Amino acid sequence: MGITELLSYLTEENLAMILDKYRSLGPLPGLLLPFMKSFVPPLPTLVIISVNAAVYGLWLGFLYSWIGIVCGCLVTFAIVKKVAGHPYLERWAQKPKVQKSLLWARRQAFNYVFILSLFPIGPFVVINMAAGLVGMRFRSFLVAVAAGKAVMVLSVSFIGHDPKRFIENPYELIYVALFIVISLVISKKIEKRFM
Repeated sequence: MGITELLSYLTEENLAMILDKYRSLGPLPGLLLPFMKSFVPPLPTLVIISVNAAVYGLWLGFLYSWIGIVCGCLVTFAIVKKVAGHPYLERWAQKPKVQKSLLWARRQAFNYVFILSLFPIGPFVVINMAAGLVGMRFRSFLVAVAAGKAVMVLSVSFIGHDPKRFIENPYELIYVALFIVISLVISKKIEKRFM
């Protein structure tokens, strides 16, 4: 089975069926699918989080998705940070354009990770790798990614738990938008404390 066939199989119905089938394993399937997102970028984040919320319930689905995604990000970050001193990467980092990008990324690391973690669709692997390459502190990365992913996963879980509700009452999406804005304001306060 090729990657294209695998991705076409990963529909909301099929994922719900898989999670329901392996529910006897407890939270393991609900944790592993989001965890794998950091290593297999084409996996459909929105579908995985929504299905977790539909199968496990809003709060457990949120918790499993959030823990899985954050753990995947931390493992990717740690691996890249470990190999960042490799001679090949050191030579690549000496190029002027790369130096300029790395300097900007070092200065904006917390903002970069937090804000890009808010988006349910994006290059998660690239974000984690960039943070590892610029030598971002583990604690700062953990706070930024955990806070950003919490906002994103809770928003998607809230909608995915009961999608009919938002189809019938689309104005309720305003609450989700307000939650995201309030989270951005709070994140700025957290950032000031850690920077």
